[in-house]
Amino acid sequence: MRYHRTRRLAAGLAISLMSVGALGTVPASATTVAAAPAVSSEAPVSVRLSVRKELRALEKSFKGRIGAYAVDTATGKTVTYRAGERFPFLSTFKAMACAAVLHKARTSEPGLMDKVIRWRADEVLDHSPVTKKHVKDGLTVAKLCEATITLSDNTAGNLILKQAGGPAGLTRYFRSLKDPISRLDRYEPGLNDWTPKDKRDTTTPAAIARDLRLLSVGNALHAKDREQFNAWLIATKTGDARIRAGVPKTWTIGDKTGTNSTGFGGGNDIAVIWPGKGAAPIVMAIYTNRTPGLATDEKTIAKTATILARGLGKL
Repeated sequence: MRYHRTRRLAAGLAISLMSVGALGTVPASATTVAAAPAVSSEAPVSVRLSVRKELRALEKSFKGRIGAYAVDTATGKTVTYRAGERFPFLSTFKAMACAAVLHKARTSEPGLMDKVIRWRADEVLDHSPVTKKHVKDGLTVAKLCEATITLSDNTAGNLILKQAGGPAGLTRYFRSLKDPISRLDRYEPGLNDWTPKDKRDTTTPAAIARDLRLLSVGNALHAKDREQFNAWLIATKTGDARIRAGVPKTWTIGDKTGTNSTGFGGGNDIAVIWPGKGAAPIVMAIYTNRTPGLATDEKTIAKTATILARGLGKL
C-alpha cells in the first residue's frame, strides 16, 4: 500500500508520555472526559434528507459506495449515510490495535510500552518506512505504535497486533468496548483481500465511530493514555488529502487512514476533530470502496467530510 505524505507535522508541543517524542499539540479537551450526551440523536429530518441527497449524488459520481457517520460530542447530534453497512477495515484497524495495547499496558502488563521488539528482515512488508530501518536494533512498543498510526507502517502494525493478542485479541477488545460488530481476522497484508460478501476484517462507520469516541473523548482509556492516543492521531502524516482536506485548516484533527488500491479498492479515514479552542470534538468515520480497476479517491472522502460537518452545523 502507498500513502501520501503531503503535509509535515508543524513543530508543536513535545509529548513525553511513554518516551515518545514530539508529536503535536493535544487540545486540553483531549485530556478530560467530555460531558457529552451518552446517547446520540439524529439530526432533524430536513438535515438528514439534505445530507443523504448530497452523499447519494457524490456516490453516483464516485462510482462506488460511501459509508459515513459523524457525531457532535457536545450535543449527541449525528449525521449518517450507510452507517450500518460493513466495509473493510484496511489500515484503520491500526489505531484500534494501539489503543488495545495502551489498555493492556495500563491494566495487565506494566512496562509493555517500553519493551523492545525485534523482527527479521524477511518479516518486513511493503510500506514499512520506519521498521525497515530498525531490523538490527528493534523498537519499543511505544515507538512501534507511533509508526503504526502516524505513517501506517505495515510491519509495525502487525507487530503491535501481535502484542494485542492477534486478530482474535483485537476482536475481543472490540467486544470489551461493547462493539458487537467490528472484527479482525487476518494480519497485513491479507486483511486487504476483501469482497463485498466477506465479513472478515470489517466494521461499520457507526460502530468504529462509537469506538473512536470512547477512546479519544470518553473514558475507555486512562487519561494519560487517551492523551497519548490522541497525540499519535494528530501526528498522522497519511491523511492530509482526506478528512483534513474537507474541513477548515484551523481545526485540530487526529485521524487514521486505510487504503487498498487493488481488487475492490477503498479509501477510509476515521477522525477526532476539535473545531475550535475549547470546543467539544466531532468524531467522524468515512469508508469507501469501488469496483475493481478504480483507484482510491481521496477527494470523495474530503467532500464527504465537508458534507458531514455542514450537516452538524459546523460549517
